[in-house]
Amino acid sequence: MSELTVKQEAFALAYVETGNASEAYRRSYEVGADTKPESVWQAASRVLADVKVSSRVKELQQEARDLVMVSVGTLTQELEEARAHAMKDEKGASAAVSAIMGKAKLHGMLVEKAEVTGKDGAPLTSTVDDLSKNDIARRVAFLLAQGLNSAAK
Repeated sequence: MSELTVKQEAFALAYVETGNASEAYRRSYEVGADTKPESVWQAASRVLADVKVSSRVKELQQEARDLVMVSVGTLTQELEEARAHAMKDEKGASAAVSAIMGKAKLHGMLVEKAEVTGKDGAPLTSTVDDLSKNDIARRVAFLLAQGLNSAAK
């Protein structure tokens, strides 16, 4: 398998950081201010569908999980324990549902989609060129933790 281009690598890093292919595309490729969101989404989808890019994304995600020693299994177990604990309380249905939804998201059965933009619909700006693998892994771990915290609420 050949190496990624600089832009593909930047896209993979930005995608892992943001979880948003359109935003990753805007950060990695030259996108005009007047470019339609649909065009960005289509281009981002093509880049993400590239086997080399999607493999690199999976690699980066695994590096982030390894860094924080979290797995789908350990997270599932924690959510199941939270759900079981919530079910013991007669007013715990909401917490139990949150744990169930967290498990569904974790296993890819429920995916929330959102297009994130800056002020007045402008693209968000950030650079990934100067980030080390550890910086990226820390950011991904933080984002994963945020997602789990919001799922537990």
